[in-house]
Order: sequence, then structure tokens, then C-alpha cells
Amino acid sequence: MKKLKFSWSNAYLFLIFALLYTPIIYLIYYSFNQAGTMNEFTGFTTEHYGALANDTRLIRIALDTFRVALLSSLIATIIGTLGAIGIFFVKQRKTQVSLLGLNNVLLVSPDVIIGASFLLLFTMAGFRLGFYSVLFSHIAFSIPIVVLMVLPKLQEMNLNMITAAKDLGANNWQVLKSVIIPSITPGILAGYFMAFTYSIDDFAVTFFVTGNGFATLSVEIYSRARQGISLEINALSTILFILALGLVSGYYFIQQQQRNRKRKLTNIDPTNHQKAVSP
Repeated sequence: MKKLKFSWSNAYLFLIFALLYTPIIYLIYYSFNQAGTMNEFTGFTTEHYGALANDTRLIRIALDTFRVALLSSLIATIIGTLGAIGIFFVKQRKTQVSLLGLNNVLLVSPDVIIGASFLLLFTMAGFRLGFYSVLFSHIAFSIPIVVLMVLPKLQEMNLNMITAAKDLGANNWQVLKSVIIPSITPGILAGYFMAFTYSIDDFAVTFFVTGNGFATLSVEIYSRARQGISLEINALSTILFILALGLVSGYYFIQQQQRNRKRKLTNIDPTNHQKAVSP
């Protein structure tokens, strides 16, 4: 029998995952607590999920949150992908570096500063705070994330394919549609999922730009937590965690499918192909 070797790296990974997932498991465990508190587990019940189903306000806020996340991620992915392509094909190196620097500044800027700046902008412009102010803000802070996800795929792309397409008479739109977009699709999907996650998770920016009775889950949970712990929040968090696992699993499945296709294409034996087509 082989003896299991102790590895500090494995122990470190186990510790990190334990620190990350233990609070989540604790939250999910107490979402089924009959006592209604997180102090002592007295029995199994699903009444908190039933109360969540009857809480029309929280359900409406959850639907609004997903509506903002889906729309903002989609728009930010389109704008960010085109922006990444534009940055990549800039001929002057200094201009390219400057544009990347401006993009990265938005990534590292504190959310409080971004949220306050959006609040000032909307106030000065006389823009009414509500759904659209949250949507525009989420689009704005999601675009740099998409750019950062798409650029590495552009750098991995074979530029000879673009040259060959142009030599065959393809115009810019045909090159973009048939060569560039298929080559960077994994980066576009990664950017969309990252933007969606950031939008669902955001609190600081959203807290500044909400108004007119509109709220997202993060803001609503924060306001309810100040009034006292409700296991409806645990139930909602459990459902959101399961949805997040589903999204990650779906993205992993798509990535595996693309890898398998690449393996099949690279494993084609040209001698067998010649035998198949020969009379």
C-alpha cells in the first residue's frame, strides 16, 4: 500500500477552502432550523423557505436584482468585448498602454469612490435614482472586467488567420464575425459570468445609486440584518448559492466541450484523411 505523503501545500489549500466554505455550510445548515435562530439547532424544518415564498417584496427585489445583473452583464460584455478588440489593435504602443492603464484604474478604485461619483453625476444631471441609475452604474463598473477577461484571448489568437481571411476577400465585419469572435468566445463567456457575479454581489455602488423604492438583494439584506437575523435570508442565500454552483458548473461544462472539440481537431490523422478521400 502506498503511504499518503503529507504536503504543506495540500494542507494550506484545505485550510483556505475550509475558511471559505465553513460559514456557507453553517448558513445553509441553520436555514432548516426550527427554532428560528442561529444559536441552537432544535429540529429540521422548511418553514423558512415557505416564508420566503410568501414574501412578495423579497421575491420582487430578487427578480429586479437578476434583471439588472442580466441586462448590465449583457450590455457590458458587448461594449467590453468591442473595447478590448479596439485596444488590442491599436498600433501605437503608448496609446495601448495608456488605455489599459485607464481600464485598470477603474478595477482597483474603491467601490465607495465609484458609487459616490455616480451619485454626484446623476444628481448634477437631474437623473432620477432607481432602476436605470443602478443599471447604468453596473454597466460602467462591469466593462473593465470584461476587457480584462477578453484581452488574454486576443493575445492568444493566431493573427495569421485574420491575414488569410483578408487575403480571401473578407471585409472587417466578416473578419470580426467569422474569425475574431469565435477565437475569443471563451474570454467573452468568462467576462459575462464575471460581470454577472459582480453585479449580483455589489453593495457599495448600488447603495449610493438606489432610490425611488428600488433596491437590490445586497441592499435589502443589509437593511434587514440591521433589524435582526431572519432565517429567510439564510434560505434565500442557500438558493442563490445553489444557482451560483449551477452557473459555475455550466461554464465548466462549456469549457470542457470546447477543449474536447480542440482535442478532436488536433488528433485528426492527416494520413487517415488522405486514405479516406482517395479512390
